[in-house]
Amino acid sequence: MTLLAQEVWDALMAELGGSLPPSVRRANLLVAGVCLVHTRRHTLRIGGCRIQIQGETKPCERMDEALPGLHAAMYPHWRGGAFGIALDSGPTAVGDHVVWAD
Repeated sequence: MTLLAQEVWDALMAELGGSLPPSVRRANLLVAGVCLVHTRRHTLRIGGCRIQIQGETKPCERMDEALPGLHAAMYPHWRGGAFGIALDSGPTAVGDHVVWAD
């Protein structure tokens, strides 16, 4: 599964003068209040589910089709988000607290 931080997306849109919704990134989950940078092997709890971060999600070139310059802006510092595996099959819902479990 892939995750994107709302704060990162907002910063990208401000930098590039865009107003695209985060769904353009096509991440599975949009989270807020946590920094995903360099979190490999850390575990995130979202509602009743734990997600172990496996690494950084690099953006594809198609991001530039949505907004010129977006691919390059997302590429450094984990700005494309993170990917991980679900350790639990617990429920998640919009508005669930997102916290580091480790």
